[in-house]
Amino acid sequence: MKPIVRQSLNALFYVVIFILLQFIMMKLVTWGYLIKQGSSVAEAFARLAQHGSLLDTQVILVSTLLSSVFTIVLFVRARWTPISRDYLGGRPWAALLWTGVAAIGTIVPSVWLNELFALDMPEHMERLFTDIMRRPMGYLFIGILAPVAEEIVFRGAVLRSLLTVMQGRWRWVAIACSAVIFGVVHGNNAQFLHAALIGLLLGWMYERTRSIVPGLIFHWINNSVPFVFANLYPGIDDVKLIELAGGSELRVALWLVFSLCIFVPALYQLNRRLRRGA
Repeated sequence: MKPIVRQSLNALFYVVIFILLQFIMMKLVTWGYLIKQGSSVAEAFARLAQHGSLLDTQVILVSTLLSSVFTIVLFVRARWTPISRDYLGGRPWAALLWTGVAAIGTIVPSVWLNELFALDMPEHMERLFTDIMRRPMGYLFIGILAPVAEEIVFRGAVLRSLLTVMQGRWRWVAIACSAVIFGVVHGNNAQFLHAALIGLLLGWMYERTRSIVPGLIFHWINNSVPFVFANLYPGIDDVKLIELAGGSELRVALWLVFSLCIFVPALYQLNRRLRRGA
């Protein structure tokens, strides 16, 4: 079997395992929740087979928590994602600081792009997401476990496999493929564009360093900022940029320019500083 075929199949295998773990945990937690609510074991199985998983906030939080932990443990223990301290050994503190700055600079442009293309979540998913964002346990999932699990899978396993056979100019094919897959597994149009574009940045950072650490920092900030704002300013998640700007398109444009003034210098610094073990 040709190396490119073998590594592509490996990458596909990692994605399937990631999705299967989420699916299985959702089913198991739904089954347990139904039993807790008074159903017998047989009744819970029957309801699960007939109606599928429950779209309940607690069920989603617990199932996501379990699937994330199982994903992290499995991928690390099976060495599908090699873990090393080499990168941090180079004390790349300036690079990691600029990684955080770059993440902050992408937030407003990302929201603007979603609004420009009218990419909205389905109503039931938006309600669930809002409810999760307002629970302390929600941060454990959104701000910590999701970034760790996703970086381990999509950069540390999927992209690593593709990069072993796609070097030189072909490395961007590997990065683009992993970014698109990353967008698709989010399961909705609203998150696809943002996740795919962020996936390009995360993939580029991984390709430069062969470490998931910069991606973890970027991903953590990217997920944490919306969580913080959603709790400091309840209802802000339903408000468009133009409404926040008081109807002023000029103000929105200035926000975008200001964000780019943060992001572009950060990207320049990262291009200088991101390298293996440094």
